[in-house]
Amino acid sequence: MTLKWWAVVVATVSMTLWATGNVVTLAVNGGQLPLLVNLLALTSAGTAVILAVVAELHERLNDRISALTEFLVARLNDIETHTGDRNTGFVEGYLLNHGQDAAVVPFGRRGRGAAER
Repeated sequence: MTLKWWAVVVATVSMTLWATGNVVTLAVNGGQLPLLVNLLALTSAGTAVILAVVAELHERLNDRISALTEFLVARLNDIETHTGDRNTGFVEGYLLNHGQDAAVVPFGRRGRGAAER
């Protein structure tokens, strides 16, 4: 079981015990459970509900991020497929026109102005 469902079970059991305890105490003594017991039961139920909601939101966020990641990977693969074909043709054409033995010409030294020429 996931954290979310454990929290739901804890909240359900806590509220059931709280209600049952108060009903039985009311029927037997005509009163209610001690304040500390009531607060403990309600606090644990409230905490479990908040934990269940946060776990559900985390699960939804994780699903959205996974879907977005899958979409981006598919889109990038598509772009790579199209771009790879175009670049391959460009490089092959460049190499055919200029030959593979093209000389590399370095840039000349850059001066600071016309005074150095």
